[in-house]
Amino acid sequence: MVDELEHKYEVKIQAKEELQKIPNDVKEILKEGGMMDEKGKLKLKGVSPKMLKKMKQEFVECPVLKDDVNFIQCFVCPNFQSRVMGSVLCKGDELKD
Repeated sequence: MVDELEHKYEVKIQAKEELQKIPNDVKEILKEGGMMDEKGKLKLKGVSPKMLKKMKQEFVECPVLKDDVNFIQCFVCPNFQSRVMGSVLCKGDELKD
């Protein structure tokens, strides 16, 4: 039996037809973490190119930022716990700049 991850919010993942622009500050985090190359191409281990394209079209209504954010931005957030069946488990902690 798997222990339930501690989270405050379960946020539904939604999709748009067009690809979402990843904010520059998020790109920097991805590059620092080795998840994006210098040309800006995402490189997530174990994630197929087809799934990456899908992830770029997804967004969540972030309960912490009170705004729609790209799923990739959500994925690198310290509050991100897990993606489970179309939802994100979010710790809901306040984010520091």
